[in-house]
Amino acid sequence: MAAYPSIDTDVLRTFVAIADQGGFTRAGEQVNRTQSAVSMQMKRLEEDVLQRKLFERDGRQVRLTPEGQVLLGYARRILKLHSEVFNTLREPHMVGLVRIGTPDDYVMRFLPGILKQFSKAYPLIQIEMHCEASTVLMQRRDLALTVISREPGNDIGELLRTERVVWAAAPCFCVDEHDALPLAMSGADCLYTQWARTSLDTVGRNYRLAYNSTNGAAIQAVVSAGLAVMVSMESLVTDDLRVLGSDEGFPPLPSMNLRLLRNPLMTSPITECLAEYIIDGFKP
Repeated sequence: MAAYPSIDTDVLRTFVAIADQGGFTRAGEQVNRTQSAVSMQMKRLEEDVLQRKLFERDGRQVRLTPEGQVLLGYARRILKLHSEVFNTLREPHMVGLVRIGTPDDYVMRFLPGILKQFSKAYPLIQIEMHCEASTVLMQRRDLALTVISREPGNDIGELLRTERVVWAAAPCFCVDEHDALPLAMSGADCLYTQWARTSLDTVGRNYRLAYNSTNGAAIQAVVSAGLAVMVSMESLVTDDLRVLGSDEGFPPLPSMNLRLLRNPLMTSPITECLAEYIIDGFKP
């Protein structure tokens, strides 16, 4: 069997950083090396180890050659396996399944970054997500960790963040065209629905529940099409919508607390570790 030169994982990590960052300087900042040290590593990799050109340089920008693209795929796999070996042998208890619950509108906003970081650190843990309304999630006993919405003063669990709640509509939506304001809401039990009705009743504004769905994406689609107004946490209002204020006749709404519940019957090193990632990921 032919003997090939080895490639250090630190070199592969630097190579992946260059591919992700598009340059040696930014990659060096990511792996805590100087630009000259990164250049030297890659020169040895190209000339001494692989004897293949891996980069096309265009000023400060760096692009991978076809050979570099091939290496990138292998490098990511090698580094992932390297991480799995250490996590399995050093922390063999960090293997298993954890069930978490969250309203579906939090999934796209908060969960991707959290789960990406957690999966990178603990690749052998399987996460099962359940997306339902907070009122439903609070009744479940089969979830280890649950993220819920609560009105201030009615607090349980651990505070993750406090969010401003706003009215939102599409830019094309004209408030003055509607005698009865069309609302897109998530059902009578939803806090947003209750707050919207109470605030509109207080100012004497006519309204109707035009669209009703427990699916956040469905509500978003209706509102984006200019068919109704919704109530949402401000950080969840997408760029294709606008916030409606008092100048258009919309009264202020209470703030919302996002809180983390831990199931005392399912406490484990896995759930405690994931809880810390969730806490960090929800920080403002």
